[in-house]
Amino acid sequence: MSATTSTRPAPAGGAGRMAAVNEMTRLLRLLFEVEREFLRTVTTLVYRVGEPELKYLLCQHAWESAGHARFLRERGRELTTFGTNDNVHDSIRRVFVEAVGKAAADPFVLTAGFYEVLKPALLEAYRHYLKVTDPLADWPSKKLVEEFVADEERHAHEIAPYLAGIDAREWKLHLTQALDDLGGWLGQETRLPLSPTYVWQQEKTPYTHPPTCSRGKYPLCSGVFGFDPKEDPIVRPWLVDPKTDARVIRLMVYVWLMMEMDAIDYLATVFIETPHAPFDLHHDLARHLWDESRHSQFGFRQLPKLGVDLMTVEHSLDLYNILVQMPPHERYAMMTMEFEAGSFSTKATVMDRVRELNDFEADTLLAFDRNDEQNHVRYGHRWLPEMMALFGETRPVEDFVKATQEKFKVFAAIYGGKVPHSLPRDRRLTAEKILRLAGVT
Repeated sequence: MSATTSTRPAPAGGAGRMAAVNEMTRLLRLLFEVEREFLRTVTTLVYRVGEPELKYLLCQHAWESAGHARFLRERGRELTTFGTNDNVHDSIRRVFVEAVGKAAADPFVLTAGFYEVLKPALLEAYRHYLKVTDPLADWPSKKLVEEFVADEERHAHEIAPYLAGIDAREWKLHLTQALDDLGGWLGQETRLPLSPTYVWQQEKTPYTHPPTCSRGKYPLCSGVFGFDPKEDPIVRPWLVDPKTDARVIRLMVYVWLMMEMDAIDYLATVFIETPHAPFDLHHDLARHLWDESRHSQFGFRQLPKLGVDLMTVEHSLDLYNILVQMPPHERYAMMTMEFEAGSFSTKATVMDRVRELNDFEADTLLAFDRNDEQNHVRYGHRWLPEMMALFGETRPVEDFVKATQEKFKVFAAIYGGKVPHSLPRDRRLTAEKILRLAGVT
C-alpha cells in the first residue's frame, strides 16, 4: 500500500491539477487590469492640475504604472488562463471612471481620490498577493510584486506634499464605497454592497475635457513663437539664422523645451477617450507622455540657471485649446505627423549651433530630446492607423493626415489666439530680454 500526503481526493481533470497556478494567474490578471485603468484615468489629472512639478510627477507615475502592467501581463502569459486580450472587467473600469470626476472639480481633491483611496488599495492588493503565493514556486511573480510594492510606497511619499491640507473627505468616502462594493481590487476583503441611494457621478454627469488646461500660478499667453523680438520670446527666423549668437539660441530652445508642457497636456487627454485601445498603444502613449514631461523639465530646470525668472515666462495654451476641440485620432496625428516630424530640421540646426558653446549638459539634453522625438514619430506610424480604426476612420493615412492638417488651420483660426498676455511687455520674457540675458548687445 503506497503512502499518501493527503486524505482529500484530488479533483478530476487538469483544472484541479493546476488550481494553485490558476488562482495566482487570476490575481495577476486583476492587478494588470487595475494598473492599466489607473494609467488610462490618472492622466485626466495632468491637464487639470496647474503646478508643473505635479504634472511631471503624474506623468512619471503614469509611465511607471504602464511598466507594472506590461510586466504583469508578460508574467501572466507565462501561466495558464491569463488570457490573450487586454480587456478590463466593467466593475474595475467603473470605479476608475468614477474617480475621474467632473471636469470642473477641484483637481487636488480628485488627486487625493486616486492617491489616498485607489492607490493604497492597489498597494494592499500587492501585499495580499505576496501573502498568498508560494515564494519559491511563484518566485518570478514575487520579485515583480516586491518591486511594485516599493514603487507604490514611493508614489505615496512623492505625492504627499501636494495633498497636504487638502480636504477631500467627502470624495474619498464616495470612492471608498465604490471600491468596498468590490471587496478590494482582488476581492480579498469582505464585500460591502453599495447603498441603494449611492449615485454614480459618471451616470449623472459624464466626463468631458475642460476647454483649457491649467498652469497654476504661471502667466499665460496664446503662443511663444513669433517674429517680433519686442513681443515674443522665440523669434522663429533667429533659430536658423547663422548670425544669431549661440547663447541666444540656447535660451530660446530652453523656452521651446519648457513649452513642451502643452504636449503633456493635450496628449494626456487621449487615454480616457480610447478605452478599447490595445494596452500596447497606451503603453507607448505613456512613454511618449513621460518623454515630453522630461523635455519640459529640461527647460524648466535650465532656464533659472541662465538667469531667467520663470514667473516672467508666459505659458502658451493655444495647442491645447485648439486640439481639445478635435477627436483623439486627429490630435495624435497632428502631434506625431506634423509638430514632431516637422521639427527635426530646425532642431538639427539648433543642436549644431548650441554645440559651439561647449555646453555638455545642453548638448546632452538636446540629443536625448531628438532621440525621443524620433521614437515618437515611429509611434505615430505604428499607432495612428489603429487609432483611426477605433474611430471608424477609413481614409488612407496620408489623406487623413493632410485633411487633419487643413482642419487644424481652420480650428486654429476659431479657437486659437484667444489667450491675452498675462504680463505687460516690460515684465514678460521677450527675445529682446533674451539678448540681454545672453550678454549680446
